[in-house]
Amino acid sequence: MLQNPSVPYVAPFLTFIAMLAIQKYLSFLGDWEYALRVVIVAGAIWFFSRKKLDFKVHHFAASLAIGIATFVLWIAPDTIFPGWRQHWLFTNSIMGEVRVSLSAEQLSSPFLLVFRTISAALLVPIVEELFWRAWMLRWLVKNDFETLPIGSADRQSFLIVAVLFAVEHGPYWEVGLITGLVWNWWMTRTRSLGDLIFVHAVTNLVLSLYVIWTKKWQFWM
Repeated sequence: MLQNPSVPYVAPFLTFIAMLAIQKYLSFLGDWEYALRVVIVAGAIWFFSRKKLDFKVHHFAASLAIGIATFVLWIAPDTIFPGWRQHWLFTNSIMGEVRVSLSAEQLSSPFLLVFRTISAALLVPIVEELFWRAWMLRWLVKNDFETLPIGSADRQSFLIVAVLFAVEHGPYWEVGLITGLVWNWWMTRTRSLGDLIFVHAVTNLVLSLYVIWTKKWQFWM
């Protein structure tokens, strides 16, 4: 099974999802739950994916700009239109509702906030870009996806990945959809995993710092 070419791209993502699924059973660990999650997901990335990773950024200025623009896009609707996220288009039985995933006690813990930020800014970009844009964009075109250059996509795979990326973000699906479309486009333009990891990391880091500074925890579902 480990010889399957999809494993390095998919396994870290599945590990990350599994950790989310069992987090309530790890609540006894307190603040250390996030630290454990970081260690386990980082271990999965190293074990399964280290040979596939590429952190070289070929278009630094443009990728930085796209990362910051995505952050602005993410917070803009709720900032400009108070109550935007409570509309039935976003909060419903299919997409769920905006809920703060951390308790008040956790939100007052610098230790936990540091590990939450590490997860968002360092691990999530690697896990998700391996899965969505390095793997699925190509795999939906051709099962033997490694015969295609990274960044390859057809119209169907481009749209499917964007839609699934949107669904992954629940009540933030509309900004998730636009983000998915833009990031898919940037992957097809740059053909660079490093650039997409960097874009994603910039967005998540700036969003994390914004959330901590403003205490608008709803952006940290």
